[in-house]
Amino acid sequence: RLHSHDVRYGSGSGQQSVTGVSAADDGNSYWRIRGRTAAVCERGTPVRCGQAIRLTHLGTGRNLHSHRFASPLSGNQEVSAFGEAGEGDYLDDWTVVCSGTYWARDSEVRFQHTSTDVFLSVTGEQYGRPIHGQKEVHGMAASSQNNYWKVMEGIFMQPSEVFKAEQYHAEL
Repeated sequence: RLHSHDVRYGSGSGQQSVTGVSAADDGNSYWRIRGRTAAVCERGTPVRCGQAIRLTHLGTGRNLHSHRFASPLSGNQEVSAFGEAGEGDYLDDWTVVCSGTYWARDSEVRFQHTSTDVFLSVTGEQYGRPIHGQKEVHGMAASSQNNYWKVMEGIFMQPSEVFKAEQYHAEL
């Protein structure tokens, strides 16, 4: 699970840490899908494969972010949480990489950083204090099994009427 809370990295950018945890009841693993920076994403509109989005951490209001700092454990690209109340910058934008037309609720997806092209990944590196046992989340240049993500729980909106008409409309 993609996790964050208000603990800062001790190196690199010094921004809020983003880690991986396995606990199913972790309240710090909830993220809101939003439109890319300076774009609107209407509630109930399906997310298209190839669409740029932002993921905003519900607990702190910071966006999933990446930039050209080295991650603390693996030396890959650092992934952090940045901004205030959902406002950040263009380095908060991630492209949804999936098969088909739309990101399906039960399918695995990848997130590719729109500015640096790395994939949001988690491997085996684990932190010590103060976030003992949490895994490093970082950006990797190549796609692999380490950068597939799946929604485990959340609030899912019914598709909008426009989407339903688009999906089922057939011309005679």
